[in-house]
Amino acid sequence: MTSNLQTNVLPPSAPPGSVQRLVSCRPYYQDSFVTLYNADATELALPPVELVLTDPPYPNKAGHFDADVEAAIRFMAAYQCDHWMIFWDELAAPPLKLPLVAKHVWHRNNSNRPDNYEPVYEFHADAVKRASRCLPYPVIYPGLTGCEEATGHPTQKNLKLMQRLIHMAGAKTILDPFCGSGTTIEAAKLMRLKVIGVEKSERWCETTAARCAQDTLALGS
Repeated sequence: MTSNLQTNVLPPSAPPGSVQRLVSCRPYYQDSFVTLYNADATELALPPVELVLTDPPYPNKAGHFDADVEAAIRFMAAYQCDHWMIFWDELAAPPLKLPLVAKHVWHRNNSNRPDNYEPVYEFHADAVKRASRCLPYPVIYPGLTGCEEATGHPTQKNLKLMQRLIHMAGAKTILDPFCGSGTTIEAAKLMRLKVIGVEKSERWCETTAARCAQDTLALGS
């Protein structure tokens, strides 16, 4: 999974007709399944994959990663992939220029809050409608019952939820360009699938690398 240099469309503020030359980057962590980059996904040359599965920064009332929402939108406009699964705000679908084929719901079944759900928008170039699924899995956060996998990341996803989504997609190669503490990465690795993760925070790259290294020992045993 070595990176191939490619071009990308600049944000709308760029002069018409401009392109941005993306850069290559050495992996922060790599093993037989995982390639992890400590970088800004909008600036990184990335190879093609079968599925983009990501929980990017999106408009929210909690103030989580608000400054990076525009970067997520730019990445969606620039990276070419036929199949996406994206966690996003429930009031509007992410601005991806592909047919929306399903809207799944993560039911955070260990929470009694009114907002104990989160939508997962599925897009596919084939435009074939899929059944929308309700996915009941606990929210992961330090101190909550049964959250042994909690890393402290404020929007960490449930490992089994991410494995379920990968299984539903049927993909063999996955990209998470905003991988946070690495749940998508760990999920794919445990399924013995090739996965690329990108995260600009070194703190969370370190967490992801530690999770992957631990899984390497588990798979080996």
